[in-house]
Amino acid sequence: MMRYCMAVAVLCLPPVGAIAANVSVAGIFPGKALLVVEGGAPQTVALGQRTADGVRVVAIEGDVVTLEIDGQKRQLRVGQNVVSQKSSGDRQQTTLAADTQGHFFSTGEVNGRTVRFLVDTGASMVSMGAADAARIGVDWRKGQAGISNTANGQVRVWKVKFDTVRVGDVTLHGVDGLVHETDLPIVLLGMSFLSRMEIRNEGSTMTLKKRF
Repeated sequence: MMRYCMAVAVLCLPPVGAIAANVSVAGIFPGKALLVVEGGAPQTVALGQRTADGVRVVAIEGDVVTLEIDGQKRQLRVGQNVVSQKSSGDRQQTTLAADTQGHFFSTGEVNGRTVRFLVDTGASMVSMGAADAARIGVDWRKGQAGISNTANGQVRVWKVKFDTVRVGDVTLHGVDGLVHETDLPIVLLGMSFLSRMEIRNEGSTMTLKKRF
């Protein structure tokens, strides 16, 4: 049965030669992705194929499409609304676009495994539920146990150290994290990551630029 998932994910890259600067995933078919390049008409691109603008579909896993653009791989998740920019000089940076409710989401990685982030300046650390921690191989019970106050009351948590946290083109090493005993619907991108960024919020976009 053909499955079609609408998406609003957008990826923007600085122009490099003839490589497309703006790519969005409009939907997913079995073995194919529906791409919109530079605001043009949607085009169906099969797995392994490349568009005339040089965008290749590398992989389709569930609702995540991996694209190769200008020799670099980018992951776009169905329903994601993100703008990714190349790093300038030695300062890594990425720009996120807000959804219709003003929230900033991004598909990224923790310890090399794909996760879905929500930017949350009210969270002291990068926080996830026990199921996500188990999926990415974090042995949280070896961490420091504690109690966290949440909107749903007090919950048990474990403080851990993530080897790497990546959002767009920004990668940090040795990031403090919290694993909640209960599951969370999404991974919270908290201040243990954000405090190491220069943050520029311009309404519908948020640019994160690595400080250290």
